Amino acid sequence: MTLREWWQQQRRCMPELAAELDWLVRHVTGWDTLTLRWAEATGAEFLPQLQTLWHTYTQTRQPLQYLVGTTPWRDMDLQVAPGVLIPRPETEQLVDVAVHWANCWGLTTGEWVDLGIGSGAIALGLLRELPGIHVHGVDCSPIALQIAKNNAITLKLHTRLTLYQGDWFTPLAHRRGHLQAMVSNPPYIPTHLLATLAPEVQYEPRLALDGGENGLVSLQYLVQTAPAYLAPGGLWCVETMSGQTGAVVALLQEQGGYQNIQVYRDWGGHDRLVVARWGG
Repeated sequence: MTLREWWQQQRRCMPELAAELDWLVRHVTGWDTLTLRWAEATGAEFLPQLQTLWHTYTQTRQPLQYLVGTTPWRDMDLQVAPGVLIPRPETEQLVDVAVHWANCWGLTTGEWVDLGIGSGAIALGLLRELPGIHVHGVDCSPIALQIAKNNAITLKLHTRLTLYQGDWFTPLAHRRGHLQAMVSNPPYIPTHLLATLAPEVQYEPRLALDGGENGLVSLQYLVQTAPAYLAPGGLWCVETMSGQTGAVVALLQEQGGYQNIQVYRDWGGHDRLVVARWGG
């Protein structure tokens, strides 16, 4: 059996998982769909690995990214593993928005913080776009911190990234009032919705997903606590669940001192990001 025949067979058997199958085949082989359909090569050398991975996935629904150990994100291939949130494509826009306002507000040098750094995706994306910044990355998970460190070393960005184990701003008391920007993709899913998420998501760390009863527990904390750590004019930028941005904007307004509050939609048209500037 050729790779093409196996691929077509699996698509016929499980059409609902066609996107996942295509992702896995592309990841393992490096072939795009056009090559899969028309290449003369049989691809037989890839079949044993693909069959094993696909069988494991269909039987357990463990995320494919965990099974292969990496995921593409922006222009990087990032290591991921169980215990670390898998970075999503929509989060890529957080980097673009933060870089835009950094350039507008003159925040392209100095110290930034990524709270809940996970695999390091956001921090590393920022470091690649803004060569004048240094990022402090905080996470309570030692697994996440190790993965973030590995990714930073692979991308040769480790000298501009300092990692801390702890809860949000807690390890950064020595940086109070000195941070040029805070970025975060915090847990924002209401607790009662967690059980309704896709089977693959059930394997991801609950701590990175569970935003409390209303999904806003961590977001409210970041609104209230960031002013003590941001320098005057500093950037505040977070990802939220679609439908939460109005509540986050209200929290920022109630807190006082935040200016230039903006909401951004993701590529799917859903409200996703909230940006503000700390007035100091």
